[in-house]
Amino acid sequence: MNILLPVLIGFLLDLLLGDPRGMPHVVRGLGRMIAWGEGALRRLFPKTSRGEYGAGLVLTLCVTLLPSICAGGALWLCLWINRYLYLAVAGVLCFQLLAARSLCEESMRVCRRLREGDLPGARAAVSMIVGRETETLDEAGVTRAAVETVAENASDGVVAPLFFLLLGGAPLGLFYKAVNTLDSMIGYKNERYLYFGRFAAHLDDLCNFIPSRLCALLMVAAAFLLGLDGRGAYRIWRRDRRKHPSPNSAQTEAACAGALGVRLGGDATYFGVVHHKSSLGDDTRPIDPQDIAAANRLMWVASALALILLGLWRLAL
Repeated sequence: MNILLPVLIGFLLDLLLGDPRGMPHVVRGLGRMIAWGEGALRRLFPKTSRGEYGAGLVLTLCVTLLPSICAGGALWLCLWINRYLYLAVAGVLCFQLLAARSLCEESMRVCRRLREGDLPGARAAVSMIVGRETETLDEAGVTRAAVETVAENASDGVVAPLFFLLLGGAPLGLFYKAVNTLDSMIGYKNERYLYFGRFAAHLDDLCNFIPSRLCALLMVAAAFLLGLDGRGAYRIWRRDRRKHPSPNSAQTEAACAGALGVRLGGDATYFGVVHHKSSLGDDTRPIDPQDIAAANRLMWVASALALILLGLWRLAL
């Protein structure tokens, strides 16, 4: 099966359309599957640490493998019927697994609210794209949260899906997206998910190990191309890339902080609990709402570089 062409179609559709509201979406379907499966498996398994871990393991295997196998079978059937039907279906699936435009639109909504002086509106807008509590954030805190989520999701939402799509087509891309969605829903170290979400969180760390580092290096290259501080991006990435509880999250955030010349990271509140995190980057100047737009430019250029580099790699296989 042709893998490169559907990915190109998907990338262009994402660039042009983003995430049309009201359109059936595979990620929303995965979210419903996870929510239903969690409730069912918690009732079936013992309410012990081992039971919760086992339930989370079963949920992770079901949510990652079943949709991927079904997608592979459906695409094989489409190819058997007509190659153009296959390209159409595979292209739309690839499109739904990429999130560059929606990430840009949602984060720039935060930027516009801040420019207008609407801090409550900016807090509400940023709460749609981050997991932390935003009610008490000041302007700098809202801006920092938006920049961080653009930097992190440049990998999770664009470069990592491209990596898996070009490695194994839409079924493998769907596998990755299921892992990432599981982590975003149950991969928390709190009382509810400490054991239930542990396997999903570790699997997400494994799947993102290579893509996060690739994305960070592409953001360094993008910084040079955009006239930002490319040297600073590389220096801060080398220095601060491990300053995060996750082995992957600080990779792109550190590169972005260095490119913009601002400080990211620091304490954040999740579910009423303050999580103490190291700072990333140097505090050379105050962070500004314009940095959200700059982070998006970094994301777009790094995404284009990823498509070119991974596409050439796929052609060479």
